[in-house]
Amino acid sequence: MMSYSPSLGSSITHTKMRTPDHISDFSGMCAVCTANCTGTCEIGLSAIRGAEAIYPYETDINQFASEKDYPLDFSHFNINGRVFGALGCAEDSIEATFPKVKISTTFGIGNKIQLKAPIILPAMAKLNWKDYYAGAALSGVLVVIGEDVVVKDKNLVLKNGKVTSSPLIEEMISSFRQYHRGFGDIILQGNYDDENLGVLDYAITELGVKSVELKFGQAAKGIQGMGRVKNIEDAINFQKMGYLIYPDPSDPIIAKNYQQGIGQVFEKIGKLPMWDEEILFERVRRLRELGAERICFKTGPFDPKDLIRILKIASEAGVDLVTFDGAGGGSGNSPVKMMNEWGIPTVMLETVVYNILRKFKEKNLTIPQIAIAGGFAMEDQVFKGIALGAPHVNLIGIGRAAMAAAMVGKQIGEMIEKGTVPKDYQRFGTTLEDIFGDIRQLKEIYGIDAINISPGAVGLFSYINRISTGLQQLMALNRKFELEHINRSDLIPLTELAAKITGLETYNDIVERELNNLLDI
Repeated sequence: MMSYSPSLGSSITHTKMRTPDHISDFSGMCAVCTANCTGTCEIGLSAIRGAEAIYPYETDINQFASEKDYPLDFSHFNINGRVFGALGCAEDSIEATFPKVKISTTFGIGNKIQLKAPIILPAMAKLNWKDYYAGAALSGVLVVIGEDVVVKDKNLVLKNGKVTSSPLIEEMISSFRQYHRGFGDIILQGNYDDENLGVLDYAITELGVKSVELKFGQAAKGIQGMGRVKNIEDAINFQKMGYLIYPDPSDPIIAKNYQQGIGQVFEKIGKLPMWDEEILFERVRRLRELGAERICFKTGPFDPKDLIRILKIASEAGVDLVTFDGAGGGSGNSPVKMMNEWGIPTVMLETVVYNILRKFKEKNLTIPQIAIAGGFAMEDQVFKGIALGAPHVNLIGIGRAAMAAAMVGKQIGEMIEKGTVPKDYQRFGTTLEDIFGDIRQLKEIYGIDAINISPGAVGLFSYINRISTGLQQLMALNRKFELEHINRSDLIPLTELAAKITGLETYNDIVERELNNLLDI
C-alpha cells in the first residue's frame, strides 16, 4: 500500500521531486538521492531557508489545503434514492419537483435569522474578502470574518491596549451589509489575541455586530498563529499591541544583533487560549450583555475529550452554533505538516460529533446548532455532510471553494473589462451580462443596479446558486422536500471502513433487513 502522506515536493511550498515517479513511500524522499542534486524538494529548501521552509509559499496570494490521501472521505459514500411517496410536500407530481424543495433554514437559538441555504462561509480575512462577504449577502447565507484582522489594519486605533477604531473591520462589515436583504449574517471571529485587544467588544458596541465567534485554538484549525516579521520596527509595534514576538525585539542585545545581521528572524506568535468553564460562561454572558444576539464557537479536530468539554460548555452557556473543522487544511499561514498530519478527517470528526450529541440527547442536554467544515466544495458533499450528522448537523461550511469562486469571478470581470475574455468563455459572449448567467436573477432582487455589483461577488452568488440547486435535486432524488427529512439512511457506505467508522448500514445490510421485515409480515 502506498503512503497516505504526500512526498516531500509540493506546490504548497513551491518544491518538487527530482524523480517524482520513483519515491520512497515511507520517507517521502526520492528513492535515489544523488550527490549532484540542487535540492528542489522540501529537504533542499530547508537546507537553504531553515525554519522558513515550514510554511506555505506566498501566503498573501494563495490559500492551502492538505495533500494527504486520507483513508476515508465523503467519496466513500453514495447517496441513496427512492421512488415512492414524498416527504415535506404533497404526493403530487406537479408539487413534488426539485425547484420547490425547501433548503431555507435558520441560524440562532433565541434570536433566529433566516438563511436561504444551510451554508456558512467560514472565517476568512485574506485574498478577495470583499467579494467573499458581499457574495454571502447576495446569497443570503452566513459568512465569518476571520481572526487577527486588526493586525492588517493600518489605521487601527488603540487606547489603553484596547481597540477603539478599526476602519478595516468596518469596511468588511459594510461589504456584507451593502447587499444584505434580510437573509444571512456576517459573524466576527475573535481569537485569544483579539480577545485581549477587545475586538469583539468594540465591534458589538460601535459597529452593531450581532453575531460573534470565539475560536478555540489559534490560526487555521488550532495551531498557534505564526508569521515572520520583516523588520524590527514592525516587531516592536506588534509587541506594543500585546502580541508575542520571538526573539524579544525590545532586548538591547537582540536589537543590536539585528542591526548587524545576527540572530533569528522575528516571529509574531499567537497566544494559545487558556480558558476554562468559568471564564467561558462569563465571557458568553458578557457578550450577550454588550448586545451580541448570537454567539458561536469554532474548533477543530482536537482530542475527543476536549470536543466533549467544548460541547458541554456550549450546551450549558446557551451558545448558538459550534463549528467543527475537519483535518486537512487551513487557508491561512498554517505549517504544511500541520495541515497534512494533524487531527482527523472530516468524516471521522463528524461521526465523533454525532456520537457525542446522540449521548447528549439521551441525557436531555441542550444541543446547539452544529456546522461541519473541512473540504466541502460541491453539492454532493453538502448533502452527504448534512445526512451523516442528521439531525444534529444544521450547516455546512464551504471555505476555500467559495473563495475560489470569488477569485474567479473577479479575474474574469477584469478580463472582460480589458477585452481579453478567455477563449473557453467566449462561447457565452463578451459582456458581463453575457458571461455571468445569474446577473438576470440579481436584477430581479436588486434592480438594474445589479449590473454594477462586483463580478467577484456575482461569481460567489452563482457558485452558491449551483450548490443550492444541486442540493435540491439530490433531495428530490430521495423524495425529501424539506431539510428536516434528510437523515442517515440517505447515505450508503461503499467500503468496510466507511461502514465501520460511521455505523451506517451497507446496501446489503438494508436488503437483508427489508427482506426480513417482508418475511415477518
